[in-house]
Amino acid sequence: MGLYDRYLALRVRRHDADAPDHVALVITERDLLEAGAYDTLAEFFGWAFDYGADRVTVYVSVLDEAAVPTLERELARVDAPREVAVRGPDDDQRADAPIQVSVGHGGKQEFATAVQSVAEAVAAGEMDPEDIDEDVVESELVFPEEPDLVIKTGAERLSDFMIWQSVYSELYFTDVNWRDFRKRDYLRAVLDYENRQRRFGR
Repeated sequence: MGLYDRYLALRVRRHDADAPDHVALVITERDLLEAGAYDTLAEFFGWAFDYGADRVTVYVSVLDEAAVPTLERELARVDAPREVAVRGPDDDQRADAPIQVSVGHGGKQEFATAVQSVAEAVAAGEMDPEDIDEDVVESELVFPEEPDLVIKTGAERLSDFMIWQSVYSELYFTDVNWRDFRKRDYLRAVLDYENRQRRFGR
């Protein structure tokens, strides 16, 4: 670790209590085509858990649906420090693992599917409409947990990312592309998060 990286790490350690518990990363399928992309992802997981996170979510936006099976296979093989749950666009099984990976599983689709499940329960007489609240909707989401910090590399747009869960998340955009993302870039994101005053919509 270089001198500057050690300096950033010490600053982050100084505010451990303020570190994000749940970190989310937004990348694209093209990012994963770059040499070393999966190695960087494995390192990212290590950085997150080393600096206070207990959960990591990765959202991979996909333009070519034919690439999904390959991406799912390769992401499941990443040398991760904790259990990984990978979910594709047609998988509605709830992701319940310290590391959750969404491959082309759009936020709009996820929310629409959750609402459909709730509507079916009402139609079947299993639930009254007045019983529907945020907790009921969240119980039907594939990725139910809300990230504290969302990191987006390469551009200032989130695509179709966790539209329900990230409503109160702190967003961090970096011009650094995924192929060039290093530990110092992660530490900068965490420091930026720790220096913010979270308002949770208030």
